[in-house]
Amino acid sequence: MYLDFLIFFLASVFEIIGCFSFWAVFKLQKSFFYLIPGFISLLLFAYLLTKVNLEFAGRAYAIYGGIYIISSLLWLLIIEKQNFNKWDIIGSLIIFIGITIILLGNQKN
Repeated sequence: MYLDFLIFFLASVFEIIGCFSFWAVFKLQKSFFYLIPGFISLLLFAYLLTKVNLEFAGRAYAIYGGIYIISSLLWLLIIEKQNFNKWDIIGSLIIFIGITIILLGNQKN
């Protein structure tokens, strides 16, 4: 289970970096060269999701979605230097409980 959480978290980091490269190019007017590490990051993101210990992609994507939300809020805090509000914290806790239930209830032996 812990390895799966790590894989999901790493996948979310790569997806956020990949998506941020597009944000940087098209919203912040950065060089198109920012897209190169973005594409690589998105490939790593997709590859990592295939390494979790679950049978069905839809279930992996559901769990991943929750991890992505939590990781996005960490990006907000660490990279964008914005503080959490109480709704960010409450929502993240609810999401974490939900994804933990889904993951634990559906682990392959």
